[in-house]
Amino acid sequence: MHVAIVHDTVSDADAPDARDVIAQADAVAQSLELLGHSTCRISCSLNLSAVQEELRRRRVDLVFNLVESIGGQGRLIHLFPFCLDAMALPYTGARAEAMLLTSGKVLAKGWMATAAIPTPAWIGPWPGNDGRVQGNVTGEEAWIIKSVWEHASIGLDGQSIVKTSDPATVFPLLRSRAPQLGGTCFAERFIPGREFNLSVLAGPRGPEVLPPAEIIFDGYTEAMPHIVDYRAKWDEAAFEYHHTPRRFDFDASDQGLLGRLEALARRCWNHFGLNGYARVDFRVDPAGHPWVLEINANPCLSPDAGFSAALERAGIAYADSIARIVADARAPDRTGDDT
Repeated sequence: MHVAIVHDTVSDADAPDARDVIAQADAVAQSLELLGHSTCRISCSLNLSAVQEELRRRRVDLVFNLVESIGGQGRLIHLFPFCLDAMALPYTGARAEAMLLTSGKVLAKGWMATAAIPTPAWIGPWPGNDGRVQGNVTGEEAWIIKSVWEHASIGLDGQSIVKTSDPATVFPLLRSRAPQLGGTCFAERFIPGREFNLSVLAGPRGPEVLPPAEIIFDGYTEAMPHIVDYRAKWDEAAFEYHHTPRRFDFDASDQGLLGRLEALARRCWNHFGLNGYARVDFRVDPAGHPWVLEINANPCLSPDAGFSAALERAGIAYADSIARIVADARAPDRTGDDT
């Protein structure tokens, strides 16, 4: 099978979060070739008709979709899978509709609320509404200001958390933060406590939830925000980068919580109609209640990323995970072929 690996258009001058897609493409290409497939690479730009023509010219059988943004805009991520749907060309990962729903964080939170999936209350987006609180809040709350469309912790830093007893004071702050957050942002009730990531991989018997990972805020003081901000993910010179390891080993007392997290990850997969692979990010409050923060329908596939670490913990070879993602993309309900 001839597989096109399609990814963002990036250059050496881009930030490390953008350049990381090249490491993903390298790892995926190596695995596909080990599996006996031929590959080519195509970078996706705003000229989507040219990308479609290139796919036709190369006689591609399947697209491995690594597009995370188009023209540097995360809000355009869903356009490429819609183009592939128009071509009736099979592709890996989430369908276009699911990609739209999950990549827009406020859309995702509203969709979670319809299924009673616990997600923190929110304000916004800005621009977009009058600043009403969606969900329940009581008393003084801390709020974290996030980008609506950009991922990879873009724009998150120590100034992102605001504490106030009046949510009405939060909405005006969104306007000042928006330029650093892709132009559109919202505020989410900050959940103090623990942070978990659960990766999910398609399989012959349905989605498999991989071993849960907890992020440890090692050496953080009370004054430091316990969040995985941009520095923690991408700045190798930063304290945060070296002091936010993940762990997979838990005490017996955590087993009940881990079971609830797994059940919620499955509910998210099913409710959003996900395919291939995904990651669900959680915070767990001091009372032990889990809250879904985000659903990432195309989590990073770099060998040093959290998804790969979960695969290793589960005893699944990286190439085998790529084979499962490809198989899911070619399943009858994805291709329209019921024979």
